[in-house]
Formats: sequence, C-alpha cells, structure tokens
Amino acid sequence: MITISLCMIVKNEEAVLGRCLDSVANLVDEIIILDTGSTDSTKSIAAQYTNQIFDFNWIEDFSAARNAAFTKATMDYILWLDADDVLETDDQMKFGTLKEDLDTTVDSVTMKYHLAFDEDGNVSFSTRRNRLVKRANNFQWIGAVHEYLEIWGNIMHSDIAITHKSLHHDSDRNLKIYEKRLEQGEEFSPRDLYYFANELLDHQMYERAATFYEKFLSEGKGWVEDNISSCGKLADCYHALGDYEQELQAVLRSFRYGSARAEFCCRLGYYFIDQGDLTSAIFWYKLATQVGRQENHPGFLNPAFSTWLPHLQLCVCYDRLGMHKLAYLHNEVARQYRPKDCKILQNQKFLEALLQEKNDLVNKN
Repeated sequence: MITISLCMIVKNEEAVLGRCLDSVANLVDEIIILDTGSTDSTKSIAAQYTNQIFDFNWIEDFSAARNAAFTKATMDYILWLDADDVLETDDQMKFGTLKEDLDTTVDSVTMKYHLAFDEDGNVSFSTRRNRLVKRANNFQWIGAVHEYLEIWGNIMHSDIAITHKSLHHDSDRNLKIYEKRLEQGEEFSPRDLYYFANELLDHQMYERAATFYEKFLSEGKGWVEDNISSCGKLADCYHALGDYEQELQAVLRSFRYGSARAEFCCRLGYYFIDQGDLTSAIFWYKLATQVGRQENHPGFLNPAFSTWLPHLQLCVCYDRLGMHKLAYLHNEVARQYRPKDCKILQNQKFLEALLQEKNDLVNKN
C-alpha cells in the first residue's frame, strides 16, 4: 500500500481547516501545513492534527508556496487540498480503496472537483484536477495565480470527488495580483491572459474583459479548453454590453476548437428563440441533449446544459408551436432531473390540463 503526504497552504482558515482535516486525516500518513501569514487560530487548529507546520513569507505567488510545501513531503505520493475542500463520506471510502490498490506505476491520479450545487444538492459545476501525484517525479506548480501542476506520465482518472465548501473568499485578491504584475510591465502568458480576463469578468468589467479574451484568442497559444471557455465568456461580455451580434460570433467561434459542446448548442438555441426561429432553436436544443456529458472532461462542466435545461427549452418551443404532447414529454424529462423545480411543475400542471381538455373534446366528438 502506498503512503501519502497531504500538503496544504493556508492563511486565516480557522473557520474551515478543522472540517477539511477531519475528512482526510485518517487517510494520509503525514500532514504538512504551510502558513502564509495567519493572524487567527489557523495554526493552533492545524497543531491538533500535525506538528509539521511551517511559516512561509507570502510573495504573491501561489506556485512558490505550493512548491515549498511539496518539498516538505516524505511519502510516496502527495495529495493537495485547499482548506475549504472536504472529502464526503463516500469519497473517503473510495479514497481508502484507492490507497490500498493503487499501482505504483501511476504518476498522477485525477479527481473530480465539485464546485457548486443546485438547491437539491446536485452538482451544477465541476472540473477535474490532478490531486494525487508521485513525489519522486518532483512535479512543479506553475503560475503565480490560478496555478497548475505540470504533469506527465501514467495518469489515472478516478471517480473520487473533492467537494469545495467555501465560506468566504477575498474576491479582489487575484485581480490585485494581476494588476500589480501588469503595472510592473510583466508579459502575461496565454494562461495569465485567460485568467486575468476571468477576473475582470467576475468584477463586471465587461469591456476590459472582452479586450483580454480577444487578445488571448488572437494569439492562438492557449489550451484548447481555455479557448472554448473563452468563447463562452466572451459571449457573456458582449451580452452584458448589449452587442448581440458579437455575442453570436463568439458562440460560433467556439466551433473552431472542436466538436459542438452542449453549452454552445444551448446558447444558439436561446439566440434562435429570441429571433423567433423556433425550428432552428429546436435543432440546437436537441443537439445539446445528444452530445451529452463527458465525465473525464478536463475543463469545467455544467451538467444543466446537457440534461434538464435543453429539455425545458424544448418544452417551451413545442408549446409555442402548439405541439403540446411533445412539449409535455420534454418537460417530463426535465422533471426527472429537477423534480422540485417550480417552473417545471407549473408546466406539468398546465400541459396536463391542456392535453386532458383536448382529449375530452376528441371523446365528445
């Protein structure tokens, strides 16, 4: 059985650190905490789980901190988590099995990262991350902000999920780091351009965000998943700015980078509904249901675009065309995914009454 070092960087995480460590302490063989300047009880909480607590002078570089934490590890593999991450009970069991059975020829294990949930507790936004990596490979973190591990070799995709449960977030922190680097004349990498644009979009600075998304895409050096994501985010910018023609062009631009994705099919469906072209809208919403979900997809995933949302929109389209039986059938598919959704339940009630009325008229005649 392999041994595992948990490596974490923390700062002022007293509200969540204990929850995180409770969920994983029994699964790892050592816990390394690198503190970047806490002024609360973070370190005293960490001390309840480990004596390997180190101070690190924060230099506005997340990779530098994570790499420093990794150098303290002594076990076969390194697991990394943020303080507001947890392993739920089922995932703890899966992780234990993985630890017992992992083939030591594996260099990295990816795990799902659940980032958001709907009101029924279903995952509404997720991605994958390289979470468990072989220490001997000396994998390095890259990037001052939105850092990533540069991985190679034999990569295993597991069904284990890490769940993100954030209680607070410094929403300006990353933007300030990027702005400072920009002021210092630093040349941004393609990844920096993409994530800086994301920060600008999150702060509703739509024109500036669009400028940096355009710059990122025009250079043609980005990761394909970031290219596709940029098209969607660029469309969001133009929509917020009221430039609907540029919004459409951004959506269509996504097809340069690969086959149709459900998100962009739904975007086109919405565009054609807005244009009053229901036949074209139906085509794109149907396609969204057909391209489906890709569980090992490396980019961000929102299951809504391939599950309940296109079916709900197909219900709307068919209802407007007077094809109420088809509208009802698609609403029922949507209801399977969201059985408590008020709009879907209202549709069900309305369409059942309408179909019953039609059936009564037929029988009467």
